[in-house]
Amino acid sequence: MLTAPEILQALQEKFPETIIKAEMGVLDPYVYVKAEEVAEVCTFLKEYYSLAFDSLMCLSGVDYKGLKGEEERLEVVYHLFSMQHLHKFVLKIQLPRENPSVPTVENVWAIANWHEREAYDMFGI
Repeated sequence: MLTAPEILQALQEKFPETIIKAEMGVLDPYVYVKAEEVAEVCTFLKEYYSLAFDSLMCLSGVDYKGLKGEEERLEVVYHLFSMQHLHKFVLKIQLPRENPSVPTVENVWAIANWHEREAYDMFGI
């Protein structure tokens, strides 16, 4: 089982220009990645043997409209789990409110089809 900082290091080594921001000191550590790179990042997270994130537990849309102290935006949040290594990690994508779009990860995890349709129906993402 890898720790969140070890997972972050693997991502930073493979995608140095794609990781925007990381937060390790929280219950569910996460990184923000560039939207256009999310499918490639997810493929790496699933296929790299020491990561093996074989489960997309949840893909959620989040609307930050009108929250005090928060910039208005939409986000997509991917909660990942490795059944082989028993570690978890979270990816986040920030999107503009106008024409929010992110590449599909259905080719990585088939269950993403359902989650992505829900994000589209609820948030237009």
